[in-house]
Amino acid sequence: MTTALIDAPQRTIRIASVPATVRAASPVAPLRTQCSACHLKDLCLPCGLSGEEMQRLDSLMFGRRKVAAGQTLYREGDRFQFIYAVRSGTFKSSLTLADGREQVSGFHMAGELMGLDGVANGHHASSATALEDTEVCAIPYAHLTELAASSSNLQHVVSRLMSREIVREHSLMMLLGSMNAEERLAAFLLNLSQRMKARGYSSSEFHLRMSRAEIGSYLGMKLETVSRTFSAFHQQGLLEVDKRHVRIVDIEGLQRAFESRVH
Repeated sequence: MTTALIDAPQRTIRIASVPATVRAASPVAPLRTQCSACHLKDLCLPCGLSGEEMQRLDSLMFGRRKVAAGQTLYREGDRFQFIYAVRSGTFKSSLTLADGREQVSGFHMAGELMGLDGVANGHHASSATALEDTEVCAIPYAHLTELAASSSNLQHVVSRLMSREIVREHSLMMLLGSMNAEERLAAFLLNLSQRMKARGYSSSEFHLRMSRAEIGSYLGMKLETVSRTFSAFHQQGLLEVDKRHVRIVDIEGLQRAFESRVH
């Protein structure tokens, strides 16, 4: 959710401006940890870069900012300047429908990138809101593409990141278009399980940072249906649920709840 960068002398790139949505509460701070030393490097932008390329990526000074729970990092329609790497915490992406309702379009956790929705027309197509206290790295997209112009590997990285967004959109379309309530929630929980495991956390026990209403918005389900489906999984012995704390008791059974639509 890459190769040599540029043969010109290495430069330090500073971020000149911060979106108004976070400027007052979250000033940009210089990075203290280089990409090459970050524990998330295998999940984030540096994934696949060679040693020389990693050094050149390290020479860039990305901005780091904290975003408190409930605060918006960028809003739908804001000018696109950065893509953001989540260092800690969880975000939701959302769109505003014509009738004013919120449609959740994704959830993002540590090691994942946000903001690529702004590449198409120079403005963000969605809003990103922190679901807990978070920290992000702000990567100037103009500088990233400048470096990629002289690096086939980095071009591949950028293409891979955009492809990941396309895959995510297709996955959501499959959830909303072909699955019933149990299949949708099972697929959602299994996806969270896999993402937690990739980050070194338990794949069977975790705390949901999003509300049931937000899960329902993302999955195209009413709040009552989400709650009823959680209860059904509990009764079937698949899950143990205590408010937002979830323990997957029978992961194979949960997989069977939706695999017939996948294969």
